[in-house]
Amino acid sequence: MLVVDDDPTVSEVVAGYLERAGFTVHRAEDGPAALESAARYRPDLVVLDLMLPGMDGLEVCRRLRASGNGRPPVPVVMLTARGDEDDRILGLEVGADDYVTKPFSPRELVLRVRSVLRRSSSTAPVGEPLLVVGGLAVDPAARRATRDGAELALTLREFDLLVYFLRHPGQVCDRERLMREVWGWEYGDLSTVTVHVRRLRSKIEHDPADPQLIRTVWGAGYRFEPGPAVPVAPGAVRVEDGHA
Repeated sequence: MLVVDDDPTVSEVVAGYLERAGFTVHRAEDGPAALESAARYRPDLVVLDLMLPGMDGLEVCRRLRASGNGRPPVPVVMLTARGDEDDRILGLEVGADDYVTKPFSPRELVLRVRSVLRRSSSTAPVGEPLLVVGGLAVDPAARRATRDGAELALTLREFDLLVYFLRHPGQVCDRERLMREVWGWEYGDLSTVTVHVRRLRSKIEHDPADPQLIRTVWGAGYRFEPGPAVPVAPGAVRVEDGHA
């Protein structure tokens, strides 16, 4: 784990709880130190404060996302001292996988960290087929997705959300269902789902302003609409309306 916070008390408390939970923890107090530590230690997850001196947490998160060098992006749980929804949405927009608002329960933070790690380390059953629709091809076992042959840089939650939509084509999924099935939460801020759907559209839709794959069903949720049938590779599953 890498804990990034300029408040030494918060940093010490968070690190202490994570260490008691069995994690090895490194600490950094500002953005440049965080990026240096991330490059040196390659943490499994970063707990990142939004309000850092000099380089804020949003910029650190952006740079972490841009420095993957072909590796899956490191999961990020963002801390914010504000209750303002705009700050939480900004964090999700730049790729944070989850957030906790200060003041927070350190035990809740550990639970959130474990939840994100479970998602990042989970693997699909051996032999699960490739999912194909239109120009999209998703390999759940390899956690790899491409559009028109180009690999997509998806965050942990974006990938899980895409796989869920592909496995439930034609079904209307409300945000509560998506939060429960994709995030594993029985309750939470539903704007998290909204932001992730918007980010996913920006990566898989040819025109995100006029989405053809992930349709909004006003007042009900979202529906994944498979495109026209295309040739698929042997062993692949072509997603069709209503089943895969």
